[in-house]
Amino acid sequence: MSSGALRSAGPVSEESLTEEILESARHLDQLSVGDTLGLIHREDGEAWKAVGKQIPRIAEAVDVLVCAVGGGGRWFNVGAGTSGRLGVLDASEVPPTFGMSPHVVQGVIAGGEPALRRAIEGAEDDGDAARFELQERGLTLGDAVVGISASGTTPFAIAAVEAAHEIGARSIAITCVPGSPLAEMAEIVIVPVTGAEVVTGSTRMKAGLAQKMVLHMLSTTVMVQLGRVEGSLMTNISPVSRKLRNRSLRILMFLSELPKDEAEDLLARHDGDLASALAETRSGS
Repeated sequence: MSSGALRSAGPVSEESLTEEILESARHLDQLSVGDTLGLIHREDGEAWKAVGKQIPRIAEAVDVLVCAVGGGGRWFNVGAGTSGRLGVLDASEVPPTFGMSPHVVQGVIAGGEPALRRAIEGAEDDGDAARFELQERGLTLGDAVVGISASGTTPFAIAAVEAAHEIGARSIAITCVPGSPLAEMAEIVIVPVTGAEVVTGSTRMKAGLAQKMVLHMLSTTVMVQLGRVEGSLMTNISPVSRKLRNRSLRILMFLSELPKDEAEDLLARHDGDLASALAETRSGS
C-alpha cells in the first residue's frame, strides 16, 4: 500500500503529518540491524532541525513562563501518553536541579500517576478530566498551561488550554502539526514539524524527541532567567543524593575559594543549603 493510499482511506485529518508512511522506512522490516539504527538516527536529526526553526517561538514562551513563575504563579505541563510523560518528567527535574518547589512546575498526565507506567485506555479523550485536574490544583489567573500533543488533536491537552483561556491564565502549545486544533487555540504555539515516523504513527520517536528538546529548553532557560543558576552552576541545587551533595560542595569551594574542610563545615551549618551557604560567604559574616 502506498502512503497516498493510506492517507486516502478516509478524510484527511489534522494529525495526518504524524500518520503518514515514511518512504525511507517503507521496508523497515527487511533492513539489517545496522541500517535500521542508521535510519532512526538520521530521522532523529530531523527532530533537531525542526526544533531549531522554532527558537523564536520558544523564546516567546520563555518570556511568558518567566513572567508567570516570577510573579508567583505556576506552570502546568499537560498531555497524554508520551507527551504527558515527557511533561511530567521535565517538571519533576526542576526541584532537584534548580531548588524550586515542586508546587511551582507541575506535570499533569491523562490517567494520572498509573499512566506514567502503562497506557490508560481512553484517558487522552477525556477533556473533562483535564479541566477537573486543573481545577483541583487551583488553576488561576497568574498561572500558565503548556498543552503538549504531537498530533495537536488530543482532547485532554486541548481542554487544558481551553481551561486556561476561560480563567485568563497564559497558554502555550507544543505540537508537531501546524493548523491542528491545539495549535489554533493556544496563545503561543511551538510547532516543530517532524513529519512521518520510522514506525508509522509512533510519535514517541521523532515527535517525542522534539517535544523533549523543547521542554528542557524551556525549563532550563526559564530557571536561568529567574536566577536559579550562576554562570553554568546549579547554585540552588537540592542536595537529595550523595552525588548532589558532592556537587554542592564542589560548587561552594569553586565560588567561595574555601578549602574543602571549611566548605564542608559551612554547608553543614546550613543543613546542606548551598544558596544559603553562598549567601553567608558573600555577606562577610
